Amino acid sequence: MTVTDPRTGPTRPDPAADLPAADLPAAEIGRRLAAALGGGDDVVDVSSARRAAYTTDASNYRVVPTAVVFPRSAEDVEAAFATCRELGVPFTSRGAGTSVAGNAVGTGVVLDFSRHLNRVLEIDPEARTALVQPGVILDDLQRQTAPHGLRFGPDPSTHARCTLGGMIGNDACGSHALAYGRTSHNVIGLDVLDGHGRRFSTDAPPAELVAGLEGVAAQHLALIRTTFGTFGRQVSGYALEHLLPETGGPRGTALARLLAGSEGTLATSLAARVRLVRQAPSTTFVVLGYADMAAAADATPALLTHSPLAVEGIDRRLADVVVRRGGSVEGLPRGNGWLFVEMGGETPEESLAAARGMVADSDALDSVVIPTAAEARKLWRIREDGAGLAGRTPDGRPAWPGWEDAAVPPARLGAYLREFETLMGSHGVDGLAYGHFGDGCIHVRIDFPLYEDGGGARTREFLEDAARLVASHGGSLSGEHGDGRARGGLLPLMYPDDAIRAFEQVKRVFDPADLLNPGVIVRPAAVDADLRVPHARPAHVLGMPRRSPELAFAYSQDEGDLTRAVHRCVGVGKCRADSGGVMCPSYLATGDEKDSTRGRARLLQEMANGTLVTDGWRSQEVRDVLDLCLSCKGCTHDCPAGVDMPTYKAEFFDKFYKGRLRPMNHYLLGWLPRWSRLAALAPRVVNALTGVRALARVAKAVGGVDQRRPLPAFAEQTFRQWFDARVRSGEAATGGEPVLLWADSFTNAFSPEVGRAAVALLEHLGFTVSLTEKQVCCGLTWVSTGQLDGAKRQLRASLDALGDSEVPVVGLEPSCTALLREDASELLPDDPRARALHRRVRTVAELLAERRPEWIPPQVGAGAVVQPHCHQHAVMGFGPDAALLAKAGVEAEVLAGCCGLAGNFGAEAGHFDVSVKVAEHRFLPALRGRGDRVVVADGYSCRTQADNLAQVRPKHLVELLAEALPEGAAGD
Repeated sequence: MTVTDPRTGPTRPDPAADLPAADLPAAEIGRRLAAALGGGDDVVDVSSARRAAYTTDASNYRVVPTAVVFPRSAEDVEAAFATCRELGVPFTSRGAGTSVAGNAVGTGVVLDFSRHLNRVLEIDPEARTALVQPGVILDDLQRQTAPHGLRFGPDPSTHARCTLGGMIGNDACGSHALAYGRTSHNVIGLDVLDGHGRRFSTDAPPAELVAGLEGVAAQHLALIRTTFGTFGRQVSGYALEHLLPETGGPRGTALARLLAGSEGTLATSLAARVRLVRQAPSTTFVVLGYADMAAAADATPALLTHSPLAVEGIDRRLADVVVRRGGSVEGLPRGNGWLFVEMGGETPEESLAAARGMVADSDALDSVVIPTAAEARKLWRIREDGAGLAGRTPDGRPAWPGWEDAAVPPARLGAYLREFETLMGSHGVDGLAYGHFGDGCIHVRIDFPLYEDGGGARTREFLEDAARLVASHGGSLSGEHGDGRARGGLLPLMYPDDAIRAFEQVKRVFDPADLLNPGVIVRPAAVDADLRVPHARPAHVLGMPRRSPELAFAYSQDEGDLTRAVHRCVGVGKCRADSGGVMCPSYLATGDEKDSTRGRARLLQEMANGTLVTDGWRSQEVRDVLDLCLSCKGCTHDCPAGVDMPTYKAEFFDKFYKGRLRPMNHYLLGWLPRWSRLAALAPRVVNALTGVRALARVAKAVGGVDQRRPLPAFAEQTFRQWFDARVRSGEAATGGEPVLLWADSFTNAFSPEVGRAAVALLEHLGFTVSLTEKQVCCGLTWVSTGQLDGAKRQLRASLDALGDSEVPVVGLEPSCTALLREDASELLPDDPRARALHRRVRTVAELLAERRPEWIPPQVGAGAVVQPHCHQHAVMGFGPDAALLAKAGVEAEVLAGCCGLAGNFGAEAGHFDVSVKVAEHRFLPALRGRGDRVVVADGYSCRTQADNLAQVRPKHLVELLAEALPEGAAGD
């Protein structure tokens, strides 16, 4: 292999081209990289845990890297590549790891640009440009350009976490690419490093590179003019149209556009100057309803004549998934397929007029103009979460990427969709379609039989037929995600042989040694090679028989198999985004992939694979990566794929410590209900002892509690003691509608005032309140510390105490309420009493909404900062509470995110700093800025964190309402 040498003129052998594949051990490669970059494991990491977290992106593929590098500067990137080139080690660039085609995984060194190279370097409002590092998150760029009335045009659904470098690599598009073009259309110039180790600007590329590319263009001129750039979403392969003389040839912007979409196989971006566009001053959002998706596609070309900013297609079945998961799609028009259309204008009147004109020209069955931006945002969220929501078919089977972004010219879209439905039926697969109808790009996740024997080959057969179908419509295998490992092997079904040879020639000009992301686009592996799921072992291979008592949870949505459960994580990466939910507080605190829900899932998946993480249930790597999981349950709600990391953590800890001595905090904090019952015998003595600083230090050290965390004081009179005395004295109300108040351990031992307020409120509303005959515990603290045999014993005792009546069970502590309502049936799936709790257990707000909907509470007349408990957010939802606060005249600022204490998590030694960082994300700033507003928090942990860190004692909702009742009203 030869290249042109600018110093000598003639060609000469490239010394890197003949380097053998590196056979050095990972530790040695890591040592050499660390020496070159001058950093420790925070810069270069070859541990099995770190490599496991980077084995895959958001695709179906698993490729184990040799090392992971976190470059701190462009010079670090150069040094890393120089080492890779010297050793012949492949080099793969990675942003947020949201690539769904396997574009961001590799066997050699994977560089994560998102940790350090993540800044907006310059914004030029006059020129409407920005200079960015490759790891900058798109939403961060949008926030910084918004004050200038500008934005970056393309906006993929992953905008809250995807990076500009990744967008450039894959030529990302998004909903508004219809108006603003693909990423390649918005890249002005790049600072890059190519496979020769040359760093240059696309404005001034090396002469020999230009000559090489011009030679490729001259050889294939007719082919390029007739085959490339044929429609707006032709993303597959290299964009060779930018080599044509009429585009300016391979210099400047044309060269930048060629590199955009090359998936890191030709060069690595070190910085990018991008074009900014003016934001539409006003937009109006319209939903059009059609008989089905194909009919919606047929109608799309006519709508394009109205110059919409976006035209997105949504299948009714996708909206049904939202409803099944507790969401709302109210306000959508009639139909089984919808088009979400956004019209722009200089004024609200102008955008509304444009929307009405577009509706009048449509042939929709029905239409709705969405009146507010907030309502429109709710519907856009369905579209943005599509990748995760479509991760299950309507009958609950896992659905996978792989054919998730094919595109055809919009005029062919309806016909393509009908034939595609037929094709899926002929292969016995299904998927929920949605996507960028205005551009002819369809997203769909398909229930490929990856868990079945021979499933990989059957998947390949479908993909080959799908490729032939899209090619027959003049389409592209990829419309915005790139080819990666999913479609690289299919390119010969779309392009003629000469085009494939041209791709190889371009690759040789930039990267003769094939070190940059090898196996992608050029000389790819078969599309069914390196699939992740077929190599995973079911739980029984790990020593835990499926559907047996040895797996503590039922995993009823995953066929009783923990392996299937952890593979719910397909890597969409929403856990890396600050998207207004709860998930994932530890990642938001540390910014480390291993502390994300996805990172933890990857380790569990590798445990199931058994080749990188080899110790199964005894894996120290898995134990360590689960350590900073707060068990907040945010992922169960916020992750569109429905990952339940707290359950997986509890299951793993249960098996990891089986037959072993546990950490002391598991005995102290995990058995807290037991200790609180003992403390209730002499609470003043216990409080006096723990109030002695020296004794408290010893108790914390022995119990594994962080020395900076105050020990809670036990109530001098428990709630149950107060309640029983009240019943004996005849003060309790009788004769009303019966409810059973769940006297959880936290309310009983530490916050009896909350229980007293609940009794006052419920009796005022005509309920007769009772408690279980004896003090019982739902088992929450046993679950959170992974002591699941003990949790089941506690839960069975609770079921015995609750009986099998239909009397509502009213919870005050959200975490206990959530466990009774959801987790109980997963821990005791064969006990009908546990299943019945789902319909029996209610929060106070839910009870009042159902049984006293007409009640108007006394007007509190105050503003409030409200912290919903994470488990309430995940399981019950905060809607009834928000409605009740509004009825009470409370102007509430409802916070999003976790308080950071999370039960035992923030009390454990080693967790305090992360606990504080989580609290500082939203919780503590809101408390400091509350002014004279009251703070409301139903969770004992939330109230404790506020007291510990901000010296604020929040009120439970029932306290706020009970205090507003007329004097002596309780029991009236």
